[in-house]
Parts: sequence; C-alpha cells; structure tokens
Amino acid sequence: MKKVTIRDFIKKKSVKEKITMLTAYDYPTAKIISNTELDSILVGDSLGMVVLGYTNTLNVSMRDMISHTRAVARANPPQLIVADMPFLSYEIDAKTAVKNAGLLVKAGSDAVKLEGGEEIKDIIRAIIKAGIPVMGHIGLTPQRFLRLGGFRTIGKTKQEEEQLIKDCLELEDAGVFSIVIENTYADIAKRITEKVSIPTICIGAGPYCDGQVLVINDLLGLSDFTPYFAKSYVNLKEIISNAINQYIVDVKNNKFPEKQHYKERES
Repeated sequence: MKKVTIRDFIKKKSVKEKITMLTAYDYPTAKIISNTELDSILVGDSLGMVVLGYTNTLNVSMRDMISHTRAVARANPPQLIVADMPFLSYEIDAKTAVKNAGLLVKAGSDAVKLEGGEEIKDIIRAIIKAGIPVMGHIGLTPQRFLRLGGFRTIGKTKQEEEQLIKDCLELEDAGVFSIVIENTYADIAKRITEKVSIPTICIGAGPYCDGQVLVINDLLGLSDFTPYFAKSYVNLKEIISNAINQYIVDVKNNKFPEKQHYKERES
C-alpha cells in the first residue's frame, strides 16, 4: 500500500469511496495497522481516557501527544497520520498554536486535528499558512464537555443544528481538508456532508458521512464501556484475560517453561 496523502484523502469524496480511520497510540498497534488497507490513523487525545486512565481528555499534554505520535510514526505506516492538538495547545493564540502544531509534525504526524468551529477559524488559518494540514472536529467536542454540559448528543435544537452547519462551512472556508463530526443526528451529518466539498468523517453521527472513525479499543473489545455508536469486532479483553489465567495455571503446575523455552549447558 502506497503512502496515503492529503490529496488521496480528499479525492475519496469525489469518487464516493468511504474513508476508514482508527485511533492508535503506540508502535505495536501502528505496526499491525500498517499491514491493513486502513486509510488513516488518528493519534487521538482519547489516549488520556483509554491509555492513561483519566476520566476525560483535559489532562492530556503536548508532551503526551508528542510521545505517542512518535511511537506511532516509528512504525512507518502508509496510512495518513493525524495527531490531535490537546486542550489549551491552540486556544491561547495563533503563535502558540502554530508552534505546537509544528512539534506534532516534527514528531511524525502528517496533519493535526483541532476541536471547535468558527471561533478557531483564524487559528486554523495560521496553522495552514505555516504549511501544516488541518482536520476540523465539530459536534460533541470532548475538550469542551464542561461548556457543553457533559458528553451529549449535539443538535437537539434548531439553533444547535444551524450552528453545526455554520461551523462546518466556516472550517471549510478556513482551509481544513476534512471534518470529523461527532455525536450528532444522522440527518444533520447528512446535510453537512452534502453542503461541504471536503470529506466528513463520522463518529456517532450515522452512515451518511464520507467516512468513519472509531477508537480502536472499542473496536477490539478492550474498553470498560463501549459507546452506543461503536461496534466491537472481537472481545480481546476476554482473550487476554484467558491467556493470562492460563499462564498462571501453567506456572503454578510447572507446565511453563517447557524444554523448548530454556537452555541447559551440556555436561
């Protein structure tokens, strides 16, 4: 598989080819993904919840994101690597945003993702002007869950619906190459997808977007809680638990290590 570029990503919308995206946070996972036909890897700030054990994404730092982006990039995957810009790494001012976006690109990402709508369009323009591709993210934006009143579906009121559409149009005008739409109603995501010329990527927003993204821990059955919009394709938590328990039994019963697992000196 050839390296996926921003141009390849955008072209998929025009040829009506669905885009596939998953999160990855480490070298082993990225190495496995590199041998698949997946289009894109998101080094998400969701790592705060699924890897680092936080209750939300607000505690994730630039240091965290740089470290995990480097780990993923070392696997040299052909997929387009997009790295999340964490909370307060871009909101303060454009200069700080450009600097932090550049650090993520130096760590190995091909693009960065920012949460927010029209209120961050000038910051997005500054990052793009510096030569760094930007993916937008609207709907339920986890970094803003306090302001939103928790993790909830966005678009229940007409005002929220129209704001979502306005945000997407503003992001497109600012120059983003794609937009993630999270946890809104499918008909709203469909309207947005039809209005913008760039690819839309859904998570919990129905089947009408140009692509889908999931947290890989949900897909693999590793999460303590699986959201309603996610699908577990395998129960790795059970498989791993069974393997650990079998190891314990084997050690306690002197069944491990076996002869092929160690060396003895010849007398």
